[in-house]
Amino acid sequence: MASSNHISKVAIVGAGGNVGRYMTEALLKTGKHTVTAITRSDSQSKLPEGVQRQDVDYEKPESIVDALRGQDALVITISGRAPIKEIEEKLVRAAAEAEVPWMKIRRFDLHLTELTSLSVATRKLIEEIGKSSYVAVSSGFWYEYSLAMPANYGIDFDKRHCNMYDDGKTAISTSTWPQVGRAVASILSLPIKAEAGGKDSSATLESLRNKVIYINSFTVSQQDMLESAQRVTGTKPEDWSVEKYDSRERFSVAMKFFKEGKFKTEGFTNFLYSRIFFPDGCGDTEHNKGTVNALLGLPKEDLDEATRIAMERQRSQGANGGH
Repeated sequence: MASSNHISKVAIVGAGGNVGRYMTEALLKTGKHTVTAITRSDSQSKLPEGVQRQDVDYEKPESIVDALRGQDALVITISGRAPIKEIEEKLVRAAAEAEVPWMKIRRFDLHLTELTSLSVATRKLIEEIGKSSYVAVSSGFWYEYSLAMPANYGIDFDKRHCNMYDDGKTAISTSTWPQVGRAVASILSLPIKAEAGGKDSSATLESLRNKVIYINSFTVSQQDMLESAQRVTGTKPEDWSVEKYDSRERFSVAMKFFKEGKFKTEGFTNFLYSRIFFPDGCGDTEHNKGTVNALLGLPKEDLDEATRIAMERQRSQGANGGH
C-alpha cells in the first residue's frame, strides 16, 4: 500500500496496447511511479522500456491476486477484441482480494450500447465489493485512431473523400492517445488527500473517488476535421468529394445488423460512430459534462498535428488503421 500520501506502485493491464503504451510512458516520465505490466505468459506485446513484467493466468485467479499484491493502483485498458466483461470482473475481484486501493477504468459514453452497460457494471462491482475505489475516465473516441479509419470519422486521405453525417457540423469531444496518457499520469500523481497548505483541495484522488471524469483534446465537427485534413494535405475544398448520410438512419441500419447477430462485424462501427454524431449533441462532453483538463494540467493540442499523425497512420497501416 502507499506509505505516503501519493501512489507510487501502478499495475497496468494493456501496457503494450495502443493507449496503454502512452499511459505507461507518461507514468514513467513522472519519475514518481514504478509500473508493472500485467500480461498473459504468451503475450507478444512489446512493453515500454523501464516497465516490470508480471505474467498471469486468467484461468487461475490466484495468479492475478499474487501479481497485484502491494500495488497502489490498477489501470485497466483492454483491447476491444478481448473478452472485456470476463477479464474486467476477474481483475476487479483480484484487486479487491489483493487490497489494491485504487483502480482507473475507462468510461464509455455511448447511449444504448453494450459498452455503456459494461462500464456501469464494472463500476457497480467495485462499489459492491467495497475494497477499492475507482476513477472512471471518459476521453471520447481516440482522435488519431478514429481519423485513420475512413469508416469511423469519415476521412479518406488518399482518395480525398469524406463520408459525413448530416450537415457535418455536429461537434464531438475526442482525445489523442498522448493526452489520455498524460491524464492518467496526472490523476495518479495527485495527493490522495488534501495536504496542509495545499492551494486546491479539489486536486486530490479523494475528490475523484468513484466518479466519472471527462477529458478531451478537441471538440470538433467532421467539417472541422475535413478542413484540418485539407490544411495538412495542402489541398482545397474543391479537391475533395463529400458524401452525406443521415446519422439516425445509419444507426437504425446498424441496429438491424445487431438484431441479426452481425453486430461485431458489419454493424459495430456504424453503431458507435453514427450515434455520437446525432444532432442531439450527445458526443460533446466538454460542454454537456465539463472536463477536468485544467485540474489535471492538460495542455492545449494542435489539431493539425494530430490530423497529420492520423494521416500517416492511415497511409502506413491501411484504411483499417491497424485495427
